[in-house]
Amino acid sequence: MLSTLARNCARSSQVKNCAVASVGATRNLNLHEYQSMKIMSDFGVGVPKGSVCFSPEEAVGCLAEVGGDGVVKAQALTGGRGLGHFTSGLQGGVHMVSTPEDATSYATQMIGQTLVTKQTGAAGIQCGKVFFQEKLSLSREMYFSIMMDRASQGPMIIASPAGGTSIEDVAAATPELIFTEAIDITTGPTAAQLEGLAKNLGFEGAAAPKGAAAMQQLYDMFVGCDCTMVEINPLAETTDGEVIACDAKINFDDNAAFRHQEIHAQRDTSQEDAREVAAAEYDLNYIGLDGSIGCLVNGAGLAMATMDIIQLFGGSPANFLDVGGGATPNQVQKAFEILDADPQVKAILVNIFGGIMKCDDIATGIIMAAKNVGLNKPIVIRLEGTNVEKAKKLISEAGMDDILIQADNLDNAAQKAVKIANESA
Repeated sequence: MLSTLARNCARSSQVKNCAVASVGATRNLNLHEYQSMKIMSDFGVGVPKGSVCFSPEEAVGCLAEVGGDGVVKAQALTGGRGLGHFTSGLQGGVHMVSTPEDATSYATQMIGQTLVTKQTGAAGIQCGKVFFQEKLSLSREMYFSIMMDRASQGPMIIASPAGGTSIEDVAAATPELIFTEAIDITTGPTAAQLEGLAKNLGFEGAAAPKGAAAMQQLYDMFVGCDCTMVEINPLAETTDGEVIACDAKINFDDNAAFRHQEIHAQRDTSQEDAREVAAAEYDLNYIGLDGSIGCLVNGAGLAMATMDIIQLFGGSPANFLDVGGGATPNQVQKAFEILDADPQVKAILVNIFGGIMKCDDIATGIIMAAKNVGLNKPIVIRLEGTNVEKAKKLISEAGMDDILIQADNLDNAAQKAVKIANESA
């Protein structure tokens, strides 16, 4: 959602400071809605009463906990759940529930099933649990988010009185309904900024201070938990004048995990690409793609250039894999294990510029992987930098010329990798 909204915001004359999400190998923690609701409640934010359900057998009890009448929501780390569909045939990941029979039926059709949304693509994502929330009487629905903005070099609040629906569509069709406030990270939002946002969101009379207070609480959580994004859609005003966060999507900065171990311990790795999870355990920066040429590179910029040159010669990268500047032979071996286990990878391209990380260490890791893992996929190797001649000698003397294919330069390496991948297709 974030990058799409940023692009739409950029088209709007009302939103001049929205930052487009950067491309990089970040792994910002993303929590489920029920987990985020608990954190918001801890900061004083009003949230509906809720109960998480891990099996259909628990559904009736969970519905009773929220008052016997409420909403059931699929818990999967994707946006657009309400408009998605399950491979089980159920349409939508959010439904009203008023009877025990309905609670059990919906839980059965959601838990353990694959949810497909516009964000997941056709592959979808597994739904391992559902969240029951109490039914509230709402008078208005709004949109509220806080995210880091590169242009203003600090937090940016993005809010709209048109909540409860696709904010991307709102930004595209009615940009005048999108309001932003750049926040000074050293002071936080001023009273005037919060009062102005409350007015723009339509809070009136006694509700205006409550709206401003809720936004201050959400900002306190954003800073206090080292969040990279907080998105509430909808932030709602009830018929009795209360301000409630009815939905939540919160991302957290992994660089601050040491400060928030209790939050980061809630990470649900079952919702993530297994390859990325395995890579993270060895401090490897990995992002899976859909091509046929596996890439192993040191440095994010070099990795992007490598993927570009593969495409220039008619191939497609299967991943972004940055082993960093100080990778050990064991890390290199693990990287090859991940690439070799990927069935879509037909060839592996190694592009290393040895500086801090010496070329002979990379060569040792490649040879270790080829022998210990039993690699049978061709590896095209381009090395430059520290100890490059020693590295080339190690590879030549390994006696694995059918697997380890050396290249003189990046163009040559990319052409060889593309040819091998195309012949294996």
